[in-house]
Amino acid sequence: MRHFTPEEANAELVHVRPLVEQLVERRRAHVEALARQEELEHRIRGNGGGIPPAQLAGAAADVEAEARSIARLVDEINEHGAQVKDLDEGLIDFPTLHRGETVLLCWRLGEDEIEWWHAVEDGFSGRRPVEELDPGPPK
Repeated sequence: MRHFTPEEANAELVHVRPLVEQLVERRRAHVEALARQEELEHRIRGNGGGIPPAQLAGAAADVEAEARSIARLVDEINEHGAQVKDLDEGLIDFPTLHRGETVLLCWRLGEDEIEWWHAVEDGFSGRRPVEELDPGPPK
């Protein structure tokens, strides 16, 4: 696992930010495609709804295509050393060190740069200012 300094993680955002933007868009499209598929399935369960099988197959194909797109983007973000934490919010983390222990630099789509970090077990709710980061050995 690569550990980033805050400066390195912010530099990586140049590459990762557009991927996260696409990820959030694809997630919204996936949710919409799922809703369309579920509506068709509901109508079919009701009375058949006069839904041609090809229409339901097309809806299922749309759901699958969006899921593949999401998976590809997550893989691409991971290749940059970031970890995807929330598809809907565009939340990602970069591993870093605090007092010799791995913690996570935290960034969410819409933020200009990485300004927060948190312990692995604390998650987003435990975010602390990056100025408090101490990469040195354990104290």
